[in-house]
Amino acid sequence: MGLILAAGASLSSVLGDQWKEYFYCPELGNSVLVKKGERHHGKSGLLNRGGSDNVITNGSTVVVNEGQCMIIVDQGAIVDICAEPGAYTYDTSTEPSIFTGNLAESIMASFKQFAARVSYGGVTAKDQRVYYFNTKDIIGNKYGTASPVPYRVVDRNINLDVDIAIRCFGEYAYRLADPILFYKHIANNVEYEYRKEQIENQLRTELLTALQPAFARISELGIRYSALPGHAAELAAALKQELSGTWGAQYGIEITAFGVSSVKASEEDEAMIKELQKTAVFKSDEMKGAAYTNAKTQAMVEAAKNQNAGPMMAFAGLNMADQAGSGDMAAILAASRREAEAAKMQPAAGSWKCPKCGTDNTGKFCVECGTAKPAASEWKCPKCGTVNTGKFCTECGTAKPAASEWKCPKCGASNTGKFCTECGTPRE
Repeated sequence: MGLILAAGASLSSVLGDQWKEYFYCPELGNSVLVKKGERHHGKSGLLNRGGSDNVITNGSTVVVNEGQCMIIVDQGAIVDICAEPGAYTYDTSTEPSIFTGNLAESIMASFKQFAARVSYGGVTAKDQRVYYFNTKDIIGNKYGTASPVPYRVVDRNINLDVDIAIRCFGEYAYRLADPILFYKHIANNVEYEYRKEQIENQLRTELLTALQPAFARISELGIRYSALPGHAAELAAALKQELSGTWGAQYGIEITAFGVSSVKASEEDEAMIKELQKTAVFKSDEMKGAAYTNAKTQAMVEAAKNQNAGPMMAFAGLNMADQAGSGDMAAILAASRREAEAAKMQPAAGSWKCPKCGTDNTGKFCVECGTAKPAASEWKCPKCGTVNTGKFCTECGTAKPAASEWKCPKCGASNTGKFCTECGTPRE
């Protein structure tokens, strides 16, 4: 009886493999990267219950959904691939087909390199499988630097170029850009599904290794480490370039997004940067001070060039430069020019005002009315005998003596001149 049952079981398997099947993948969540295709048995669940698990009947239907890539494996070799949504008929009499959808063009080269389509010739293959790959962005992958990583701080404004150590935390996203490479090198012939937890530690380790040269690329752009959260796109591009040799060429994975939730330097490094910045500011202030001094000197020179301006005008120009010293150097120079223009409007040294018409003059007669310049009162220096008109002797510097007073003998009024101011009596 055992032989009959065995023969009966064999006949049931052969007949079951003649049914056309319907392969699909109901769902690929964020944690599932690869899943083996399931055969749909109909609502009653009674159709084609005797078929082999790893046999695809010629003419069967294979469905591909959005965000999926399907490959057919025959005897361990990839024979077909499709990433365009739709329903397809499996036909062993045709040549291999490839529908890449939104996958990169490099997948075509991978397919040509690895594909080995078997010409059945009416002989049923022993092992045929359908696999579905998740081509959506795999998000929410956390990372964190267990130990500080180097970051180059470049500030060309103050000529700062120094390496510090920072800690960085956040999340990143990636996707399967080349399912063929992922199948060949990571997840081949899985019985049910391959989850991201199985490769998560490896990806995180390689990501943190690539983070250091990626930071170097970002720092070359002059981006401060504290501004990294605002430059996630540039950082993702730098990481993609760094990981292209392993993730891209070996695993068929590419990074699509890189987020920075926090980044912090050590207290020692932060204190060092602040000190260097403060020193640079002091040096800058010294340079500004030198420019300010030069501007003050130029203000005096501009004022001194004016023939109508004396020493007081030069000091007035210096005062203008002092007032503008805390501002823009251009303002200092503008102030000196304005002062020079104002000097042209001032009376020349030694000028006198006409007592008749009020005109300022420098000659011996008024240019308006011809009135003669009033004679200056002269006095003889009691020390050296020099005749002077000012308040001090031009030879020895002796001050002009105060005029002696006398009392009028006629009216008793006090006077200093030659005649009494009250009655006109001459001084004796």
